[in-house]
Amino acid sequence: MSGNVLIRVLSYLSRTSQFLQPSKTNYVNIRRPFTAKLQDAGQIRPLDGVTVLDLTRVLAGPFATMILGDLGAEVIKVERPGPGDDTRAWGPPFVGEESAYFLSVNRNKKLAKVCDVLVENYLPGKLSEMGLGYEELCEEAPRLIYCSITGYGQTGPESHKPGYDSIVSAVSGMMHITGPEDGDPVRPGVAMTDLATGLYTQGAVMAALLQRQKTGRGLHIDCNLLSSQVACLTHIAANYLNAGLEARRWGTAHGSIVPYQGFKTKDGYLVVAAGNDQQFMKVCKVLSMNGLADSPKYKSNQLRVQHREELLQILSERFMEDTTGEWLRRFEGTGVPCGPINNIQQVFSNPQVAHNGLILEMDHPTSGRIAVPGPAVRFSSFESRSTDPPPVIGQHTVQVLRDTLGYSDDVISQLLASRAVTQNKVQ
Repeated sequence: MSGNVLIRVLSYLSRTSQFLQPSKTNYVNIRRPFTAKLQDAGQIRPLDGVTVLDLTRVLAGPFATMILGDLGAEVIKVERPGPGDDTRAWGPPFVGEESAYFLSVNRNKKLAKVCDVLVENYLPGKLSEMGLGYEELCEEAPRLIYCSITGYGQTGPESHKPGYDSIVSAVSGMMHITGPEDGDPVRPGVAMTDLATGLYTQGAVMAALLQRQKTGRGLHIDCNLLSSQVACLTHIAANYLNAGLEARRWGTAHGSIVPYQGFKTKDGYLVVAAGNDQQFMKVCKVLSMNGLADSPKYKSNQLRVQHREELLQILSERFMEDTTGEWLRRFEGTGVPCGPINNIQQVFSNPQVAHNGLILEMDHPTSGRIAVPGPAVRFSSFESRSTDPPPVIGQHTVQVLRDTLGYSDDVISQLLASRAVTQNKVQ
């Protein structure tokens, strides 16, 4: 939709008597215990009756709103006419006309009549210039939960900068601690800064909905990539803030625990994590190197960290003597955490991945049968899996203009002819 049409959409929503009035019958008393038995519980999801207006693009925002959709929310996704969300073009690979990237984070999104939550990732102040900022909308819609996702925050010396995962990953220190020991900084294999921000956003929206139940009012949520990633530095940040210890890259290893890393085998890699002295003794037993456990240089984790290089050289040579599968067989049942470093084909061949429902298949109107990663969390009383596919550009445009805004067919035809909006007729 164009900016002018979007203003009219939001203006209408802010005046609608049902705006921000979720169906109360769909809410469970928050004092009720998790194990409570509900009538038709399997048919009720926590966000049934909640509608989210999604003005975001790329990854952090769409990832957050997709999770809200998995929990039952109706998600309106508004995209610019023509190319739509940037990620529609992020390929190859493509599945039909859509990029696999876009399909991975945009399921459960369509147009609906009323909104409880607005999620946007424009530069700070941009929507206010259009009369669509929080201060403007909350006057007419005081129950609105308005969530802004930016690169650096709503205010401050760098708030004007656009937010990109790779840039903020560098600025926040994430790249500094990622990569091979004594090697160059490395971007994580997926956009972890975006994804972390999406998870923070989803949690913040859920908290805001609970807050609104108590106060009757909405609020403004400020999520940003920089804060999300710095918060995720956890012990790395604490080491510096409390002990002045500058971080470094460790590859697959851990700066404070040894052995706790990947080891090369005859045919692949195996990660072994001995988090305490008892587990280290079991590692030595599996490796038929009981003498290591008795060595005064390795009897405690502190000593093992102190003599890291010598110990890891010994362990590395031993692991190279057999295959990953054989080592996994020997470690089975010992209580030592370990696992292979899988490629993606091996990941989706893993029986536990299949058992956990992490392959979600659905029928897309133009791409046919597609598969995306399923929801990560399961609930005892409702099903979070949904088979609503990601929408094509303009799939619900006429529906929202006619059914939500009450525009006549003549007006809709004029909007389509002027390219203010885009329509896509799908079967």
